[in-house]
Amino acid sequence: MRALVILSLLGCALGQDRVFSWSGNDSQVDANDNACLTDVASCGCCLMQKQMWKLEMFFNMTLDELQRNLERAQSVLNNIRASRSAFSVALTDTRLCVGPNREDSVVKYSSVFVNLGDGYSTDTGAFVAPRSGVYSLALTVYSDAGAPGAVLAACARLRLNGRTIASPSENNLQDQEDSTSALLVVQLHAGDRVDVALPAGCFLCDNNNHYNTFTGFLLYATD
Repeated sequence: MRALVILSLLGCALGQDRVFSWSGNDSQVDANDNACLTDVASCGCCLMQKQMWKLEMFFNMTLDELQRNLERAQSVLNNIRASRSAFSVALTDTRLCVGPNREDSVVKYSSVFVNLGDGYSTDTGAFVAPRSGVYSLALTVYSDAGAPGAVLAACARLRLNGRTIASPSENNLQDQEDSTSALLVVQLHAGDRVDVALPAGCFLCDNNNHYNTFTGFLLYATD
């Protein structure tokens, strides 16, 4: 009889979802939260699953960050490629003199050293800025009077949208040949046109030594 009473009480105790502590305090708990106390194997599997989830979240976050960094790097690279604007040209590769003319004319440089971005046109003799920014421009003019005592008229005009921004010149009777240069840093807007004009009465001579040169490149973009 006593055994039946004890078994009945034990069954009731096991039927309660309660945790009993050595301190005498007990609390109502969720059976799922108490899995580690009742099923060690399930507990280990659960902990492993949680660690796998954490690793998966970590790797996903890492991959997302790498993807964002890659996109930023690609954007910077594309911007650098778009900013590559530089040209350097000479008047000719053979013996040639241009001018003197009765009117101003555009000097068309036919010998191309570099033309990154294709901003310079040998057909028009003009450089068109592909994007807004600060540019460096350089012009060197050279001529040969042909004989001592003859008039030397090595002169040109560097123009921005038709407006003269520099006029290097050597016009005298003392030199049979001479050259002069101009170097500028200017702010250009996308589409601005830069060319070299030969004033009336001036003439330039060159050969494969490339004495007459026109150069420009983008220092940094501002758009």
